[in-house]
Amino acid sequence: MAFKDAAVLITGGSKGIGLSIAKIFAKETDRSIILLARNQEDLKKAKEICLEGGAKTVHTIAADITDEEQLAQSDLKDYNIGILINNAGSFLYKPTQETTSEEFRSQLEVNTIGAFNVTQSVLPAMKELDRGLVVNICSMGALKGLEGSGAYSSSKHALLGYTRSLRKELMKTNIAVSAINLGQTYSTSWDGVDIDPQKLIDPEDVGRLILSLSQLSKRTVADEILLMPQGGEVPPM
Repeated sequence: MAFKDAAVLITGGSKGIGLSIAKIFAKETDRSIILLARNQEDLKKAKEICLEGGAKTVHTIAADITDEEQLAQSDLKDYNIGILINNAGSFLYKPTQETTSEEFRSQLEVNTIGAFNVTQSVLPAMKELDRGLVVNICSMGALKGLEGSGAYSSSKHALLGYTRSLRKELMKTNIAVSAINLGQTYSTSWDGVDIDPQKLIDPEDVGRLILSLSQLSKRTVADEILLMPQGGEVPPM
């Protein structure tokens, strides 16, 4: 199958930023959409939203990206995935000094190792296509320390380092690797935080950006993009 006909896989695709990305691909393309998340009921609702939004085909996979065995059972290699969007993540809003080792480890497992696991599952089959695209949703917190969420920032630093290394490894192939260092974006991650959602990035803009990346020629790649709220960082960050 050619890249133009290949599916798009979105991790954390059942809600928040992931679902917003899926809605853009549903509306603007004929690609099959694969939504991967842990909650089967959330996935069912997300599938209906995508189909109503114009998607021709939507597959759902209920799996934990930190669990290699579950991913292996999902048979991701059989879905002809041309675009992988590693969006699934966890945001811990807590000072580093108050963070437990278990919480710190969880941030690394979800935000870094999870993306690694999914990419490892998809890459072999993607190499058989005439082109592929891996987009890792990193963070502005990957570029600097964050006073109120150090474990999260650390995990995103690791994800950005992984993305940069993968980009180097695949530079001589037809697989493009991009990092989006995402500023504060409206999503369920901000539930319980006193912040004005209208000042945050529109999550569908993230989808529009990734769609544009998928339409570039094989001669071009966006190594890293920093996407920020128009008015700059929003308190309390």
